[in-house]
Amino acid sequence: MNSPRSNNSVYLAFMVASFMIGVAGALQAPTLSLFLTREVQARPFWVGLFFTINAVAGIVVSMLVAKRSDSVGDRRHIILFCCLMALCNALLFAFSRDYLTLITLGVLLSALASVSMPQIFALAREYADQSAREVVMFSSVMRAQLSLAWVIGPPLSFTLALNYGFVTLFMVAAALFLTCTLLVWLTLPSVPRAETMMHTGGMPISGWRDRDVRLLFIASVTMWTCNTMYIIDMPLYISSTLGLPEKLAGLLMGLAAGLEIPVMLLAGYFAKRTGKRNLMLLAVAAGILFYLGLVLFSSRQALLILQLFNAVFIGIIAGIGMLWFQDLMPGRPGAATTMFTNSISTGMILAGVIQGTLSDHLGHVAVYWLALALATAAFAMSARVRNV
Repeated sequence: MNSPRSNNSVYLAFMVASFMIGVAGALQAPTLSLFLTREVQARPFWVGLFFTINAVAGIVVSMLVAKRSDSVGDRRHIILFCCLMALCNALLFAFSRDYLTLITLGVLLSALASVSMPQIFALAREYADQSAREVVMFSSVMRAQLSLAWVIGPPLSFTLALNYGFVTLFMVAAALFLTCTLLVWLTLPSVPRAETMMHTGGMPISGWRDRDVRLLFIASVTMWTCNTMYIIDMPLYISSTLGLPEKLAGLLMGLAAGLEIPVMLLAGYFAKRTGKRNLMLLAVAAGILFYLGLVLFSSRQALLILQLFNAVFIGIIAGIGMLWFQDLMPGRPGAATTMFTNSISTGMILAGVIQGTLSDHLGHVAVYWLALALATAAFAMSARVRNV
C-alpha cells in the first residue's frame, strides 16, 4: 500500500503536469489566428478552415485513442506519446510557414497532442479510485490548474509573440512539452486496469448505447455552444452594439476566469453532499440567469456582476460535468473524459457557424436570446440524466 507521503507526491505530480500542459496549450491557441495571418499569409477563409479541420481532427483522433486507451496497455505510454507529438507540433509551427504542411501534418500532430489532457484526467481518476483518494476534490483541483493556466497563458502568449516573435513562442511551448514528457515519465503512476465492465467481445462498451450518456453529451454540447458563442460575440457586441470600450472584453474574460477557480474548488467540496446532478443543474440555472442578464442589461457594472453567474456556470460544468460522464461510464475513464472534451470541441464548431450567421442577419442581441433558449434546453436535458 502506498504511504501518505508517496500519495501526496503523486498528487502534486498530477497537478504540475496538468498545469504545465495547460500553459503550453494556452500559449499556442490565443495567437494561432494571428500566426496564420501574419506569418503564413493565410487569408481569412483559410484561417477559418484551419480551425474547423483542426477541431474535427481532434474529435476523430481522440475518440479512436480513447477506445484503445481503456482496454490496452499502460495509459502513461499514451500520455508520453501525445506529449512527444505536442513537442513535435510546437517545433513544426516554430520553423514551418507552409500552409499545406501545417494543415496536414500540423493538424495531425495537434490532434494527437490534444489527447494528452483527457488521458491525464482519466489516469488521475484511476489513481484516485485505486488509492481511495477523494475523487471529486482531486479532479476539481486538477481542473482548477487548467483555469489558472488560461489566466496566465494568453497574456504571456501575446507578450512572447509580439515582443520576441513566433519562433520564440513555439520554442517556449516545446520546452514546456519536453518538461511535461519527463514529468509524466518519471513521476506519474502506472495504474492496473479494472477488467470488469470494460469489454464486450474484446472492445470497450460504447457510451452511445446508454440513454443517460447520450442525453448528457447533447446537453454538454449545448452548454459549450452557448459559452463559445458568448466568447466569440461578446467583444464585438460590447464595442459595436453597446458602445463600450474594447478593453472591457478582456476585463470580463479575466474576471470570469479568476472567479472560476474558487467555484471549481467549492464545487469539489460540496459535490459529495449535494450530488453531481444537483450541482450541474445549479450551474445551468446560473447560465440561464447569465444569458437572461445579457439580454436585459447593458451597463458596464451589470456586465461585471453577471460574470459571477458565468463563473458558476462554466466553473461547475467544466469540472463536475467530466466526473458525471466518468460515473455514468464506469471502467472507461478514457472514453468518458474524451466524450466530455469532444462535447466542448463540438460546441465550439457549432458556435462559430451559429454566431456568425445570427450576428450577420439578426444582430448581436439575437446570439444571447438563442444562448438563453439553448441553456434552458440543456437544463431540461440534464434534469433527465440519472444521478450516480
